[in-house]
Amino acid sequence: MQLKRVVVTGLGAVTPLGNSVNDYWNNLKNGVSGAANITRFDASKFKTRFACEVKGFNPEDYFDKKEARKLDAFSWYGIAASVQAVADAGLENPGIDKNEVGVIWGSGIGGLDTFQTETFAFAKGDGTPRFNPFFIPKMIADICSGHISMRFGFRGPNFTTVSACASSTNALIDAFNYIRLGKANAIVTGGSEAAINESGMGGFNACQAMSTRNEEPSKASRPYDKERDGFVLGEGSGAIVLEELEHALARGAKIYAEIIGGGMSADAHHITAPHPEGLGATLVMNRALKDAGILTTDVDYINTHGTSTPLGDVAELKAIINVFGDHAFKLNISSTKSMTGHLLGAAGAIEGIATIMSVVDDIVPPTINHVNVDPEIDPRLNLTFNASQKRTVNIAISNTFGFGGHNAAVVVKKFKA
Repeated sequence: MQLKRVVVTGLGAVTPLGNSVNDYWNNLKNGVSGAANITRFDASKFKTRFACEVKGFNPEDYFDKKEARKLDAFSWYGIAASVQAVADAGLENPGIDKNEVGVIWGSGIGGLDTFQTETFAFAKGDGTPRFNPFFIPKMIADICSGHISMRFGFRGPNFTTVSACASSTNALIDAFNYIRLGKANAIVTGGSEAAINESGMGGFNACQAMSTRNEEPSKASRPYDKERDGFVLGEGSGAIVLEELEHALARGAKIYAEIIGGGMSADAHHITAPHPEGLGATLVMNRALKDAGILTTDVDYINTHGTSTPLGDVAELKAIINVFGDHAFKLNISSTKSMTGHLLGAAGAIEGIATIMSVVDDIVPPTINHVNVDPEIDPRLNLTFNASQKRTVNIAISNTFGFGGHNAAVVVKKFKA
């Protein structure tokens, strides 16, 4: 069977660095941090009192008041990013067969804010169950993909992947595979997350996963720095329209880049910690390269998972050296989580957009906040510290890994007809 080629024709973003792709990408290139003190609730008693919140987002730009009340914030962000991406791709144009357009979404947690609100209210009551009728439909992790399909009338494949922080990269790979196998003409994919509340912050603090650098939030996410002490929680959404090449060309669609491969693996090691030698990460990158049919020397840039945790950063870099050998020292490598924080299930979506734009613009966004050299990290690696770098980026890889040992990697290539 001849596999079809798959291209990117639309992008949308709601992030801690801006609520459009243009704002998000410009702030990434300029090394802007999205971290600040939490405004959503009183975090004064929490070990971590800062996060990368979405700023200036008004749901009424996308929904009327009645509709907005029926949606959790993770759906607000996901639908809003999808509205942008669908408009960018021109998928609402007459002549589009909506039976052949799907939605494959990712979210690691779903409607955590709704779950917290309803359960807190019940706990404060007299034991009489008085739950909002939209409690379950607002909370369940699959609901955003359903809302996106209903918004546009897309009747193709529709589901949500849940693999913790790898969720939206898994969604992107599934969408890529469905299209190249001829199961759909186009798919809106990506992910969304909104877990900056008492439950989210308290839970990740209990896992000892987050930074507690409360005195300087904007410098807290510092992948590969010797003084890193955990990730910074983020929120938001990224949406990517993938489309079969001939379908895109026939309608004159703008093409950003081509998706040429994807890999998935498991660490089979620990519920939260990565394999110390990066075995699962090594396997997932090798599978992605094989699927793409390319050599290690073809790759120019890797957008790493790079969460700013002591164990995870070192393990991933070990894996990169395992896979790429001497070419690892000719690559650009960076972690955009240094600016966005960690968007959990939406991380792969916004980092996928950053990877696509690096291929489009031939710019590698930086890893900010690096001050102290970590002796466990090979100094020959170009981790793109503190400033963007111009270079030709023909092929790039985006890595995402999740609790439970889930690993996913996608390969993006500069488009050539």
